[in-house]
Amino acid sequence: QVQLVESGGGLVQTGGSLRLSCAVSGKIFAPNSLGWHRQRPGKQRELVASVASDESTIYADSVKGRFTISRDNVKNTVFLQMNSLKPEDTAVYYCYAYTDGMEHWGKGTLVTVSR
Repeated sequence: QVQLVESGGGLVQTGGSLRLSCAVSGKIFAPNSLGWHRQRPGKQRELVASVASDESTIYADSVKGRFTISRDNVKNTVFLQMNSLKPEDTAVYYCYAYTDGMEHWGKGTLVTVSR
């Protein structure tokens, strides 16, 4: 069974940085995709960034140039480096893994960006 555990959320001021980590355990088959979604207050969950097993990446327009996603296939971890944070980045960030035709989700980590 695939399990995902996020860490690294917290409170940061506008313009600051945070690095989210997600430890993935269980069998991950290639091809696969790891990534991050977020749910802002009063909004639907949305894709932030994803990285496939071939290292190709996708970013939401709102985070391009500020966020960087990466993965460590040895440690089975996916990272989200978030720079130049804005109040509108405040959200619960969820790690996900898509493998073998199924989606798996973490429980989320809260990121709060103060003005």
